[in-house]
Order: sequence, then structure tokens, then C-alpha cells
Amino acid sequence: MKLISLLTALILGWGLFPSSGVAESLAVMQATGHLRIGVKDNLRPLGFRDDQGQLQGLEIDLARKLTQELLGLEAQAELIPLLNQERRTALLEGKVDLVIAQMVATSNRTRLVVFSPYYYLDGTGLLVKTSTPASAIAPSKIAVLQGSSAIAVLRAWRPRAELIGVASYQAALVLLEQNQVDAIAADNSVLTGLHQTRPGYQQLPLRLSGEPLAIAMPKGLQYQDLHQRIDQVLERLQQSGWLAERIQYWGLPRF
Repeated sequence: MKLISLLTALILGWGLFPSSGVAESLAVMQATGHLRIGVKDNLRPLGFRDDQGQLQGLEIDLARKLTQELLGLEAQAELIPLLNQERRTALLEGKVDLVIAQMVATSNRTRLVVFSPYYYLDGTGLLVKTSTPASAIAPSKIAVLQGSSAIAVLRAWRPRAELIGVASYQAALVLLEQNQVDAIAADNSVLTGLHQTRPGYQQLPLRLSGEPLAIAMPKGLQYQDLHQRIDQVLERLQQSGWLAERIQYWGLPRF
């Protein structure tokens, strides 16, 4: 028994089996066939649950494809739904190995995590009623989430526009339906989901800012192989057209 305990301790010390609270290195992932990826489950079309409760979306497709590329065709990732405020903490505390969950690569975040090249260029857009001409891209009243980064973008784009703060997208839709605002401003990825699930609205062909969505990975020398491998896989998925096909399949705009 003492010998078994000693061997177990040595194995864990060498990192052959993942321990709690530590993100796995590429070598450990390949040895165990285990990969934990933080995703969204409430944001169509990036990551959401279908009518059968199954996870679907662009980021879900990417998470599964990446797992196969890293660990083999039979491998399946453990997909862990995260709220926005949980994404960074889950990665830093080793609760997940990667995050693919509408995470924008910003300079502030790069101090704590490593980002891959972006897989989708998101940005602030506008949703209007279908009856609104597509050329009408200068609304005077715009609904926007309170505290949203889109507020600064809108003020720079339309300084004289009246911005109506709302607590939720549902509240914004009510205002738009009642003609109390001319448009809803949000990330194009969010507006795509609203447009797809609600008839009577159209998403304008407009991107007022550039917000690169990227895979977030833990920092550290032990993860360098993982960083390089993921960057290589993403480059291949872009060059092969796989990523563009999935973006088109899920109806996300590319301006």
C-alpha cells in the first residue's frame, strides 16, 4: 500500500494526471484524452441549447473541432457553460482549460490570459424593424444596455443621437416594437440571435467597432505547446475554409 501511494504521488507530481485547480498542459490532455472548455449556453448563435437541450452554435462547433484536432477524432470535450463574469475566473482557477465563450481579446485581459488569433470579428451593430429601409443607418433614438461598451462607440458615431439605457435586450425589443426607439445597438453576434428568433426585425449591414473573439488560454511556460498548437489549428481552419463555412452556416455577418 505504501508503494502504491508513493507511486501515485510521484505520478501526480510529474503531471501525468490532472489535479484540481490547475489547467491541463497539452501533454496531459493528450495522455488523458481530457479537455475542459468553457462555453456559452444562452447566446444564439455562438453557444446555446436547442429544443432538445443540446449545445449548438459556432463556438460549440469550434470547441468540438479543436478537441478532435488536439486529441483525436474520437475525443469529446467536456463543455462547461459559463456566465460572462465567470469566464476569466474559471480559467485562472483551473476550472477549465480553455474558454471559447464570446471573449473579446483586449489589452487588459492579455495581462492575465493568452489569446489565440481571433475566430470571429464581432462589433457593435444595429437592429431595426423590417419596415425600416436598409439605408436608414442614422437613427436618432437608440436602445443600448446600461453600462455597455457600445455606448462610447455610439457617442463617437452619432454624437447627437439619444441613447436610451435598458436593463435587458427584451426591454430594448419592447421599446423598438412600440416605436419609442429607432434601433437597438449591441454586438452583431447578439443581434444575429435576436434577428433569427424574432420575425419582423432586420440587422443592418454595419459594424461600428472591431471586437475580436478569441480562444482564451492560461499563461505559463508549461502551456506554450498548447498555445502554439491551437494557433496552428486555427490557422488551418481559416485557410481550409472550415471556419468561414461555419460562420456562414450560423448566419453571422461578415462585413
